[in-house]
Amino acid sequence: MSKASKTIAILAPGAMGSAVARRLNESGARVLTSLEGRSEATLKRAAAAGMVGAGDDAIADADIILSIVPPGEAVALAERLAALIVRRAKKPVVVDCNAVNVDTVKRIEEIIGSAQAPFVDGGIIGFPPQPGGKSPAFYLSGEHARDVVVLKDLGLDIRVVEGPVGAASALKMSYAGIVKGLAGIGSAMVLAATKAGAADALRDELALSQPAILARLEVALPDMIPKAYRWVAEMQEISGFLGSDHPASQVYQGFARWFEHLAADAKGDAVDAELMKAFAASVARKKT
Repeated sequence: MSKASKTIAILAPGAMGSAVARRLNESGARVLTSLEGRSEATLKRAAAAGMVGAGDDAIADADIILSIVPPGEAVALAERLAALIVRRAKKPVVVDCNAVNVDTVKRIEEIIGSAQAPFVDGGIIGFPPQPGGKSPAFYLSGEHARDVVVLKDLGLDIRVVEGPVGAASALKMSYAGIVKGLAGIGSAMVLAATKAGAADALRDELALSQPAILARLEVALPDMIPKAYRWVAEMQEISGFLGSDHPASQVYQGFARWFEHLAADAKGDAVDAELMKAFAASVARKKT
């Protein structure tokens, strides 16, 4: 099958899903999605990405289905997909691309497997692709991972992890645990220092002794504000990845509560959000 004749279904058309769809569309794939009950903003985003609204039957007939949803929705979507696929003679390859822990992705594998469909564990690392920019890395694992390497010919950065279902998710959990954990630590300490009158001193000390961390915070602090609500469930998944008996598991439960606070702040008076933006802006000014 040529790449141009590939039909890919992406559920759902969020920020990442629609950006991935645009990249696939630009490379000649036909990209379907489900638009039932979606907001006007989502409909516009899907249209701009070249996504075609389709019914359940058309989605089940796709060659590859990419699940790209918030982690808390991944299992429910797998159950919905299994119900669509189970009676089909031709089975799509289902790729779970969500930030879920190993136990969760193995549960999803069982759900999709109950419909006799091939399943691939996936983890996305990086930002949504921008026109003319690079693709985030799609790490894939499991026995069917190479069945979707064709996506590399459609503009995605596909990297196969040699290992079973769970290996790609373990990589995603570990990477996110480090990168977003650092954002959690940094934001908490920057706000604490700011409220105690030590923001400038902290900035200057980091510039001297930890310039790489300061450079990271300059970007990460404002960037995390609109994303904090999505990180809550991801931190809970990372806690589950470590296991309830792991001493560090509670650290990530704490981060989940912290990001929940930041998300509520951003929706409300944005007091902490403004302080984080102010710290990042002061870093930029200090460099000029």
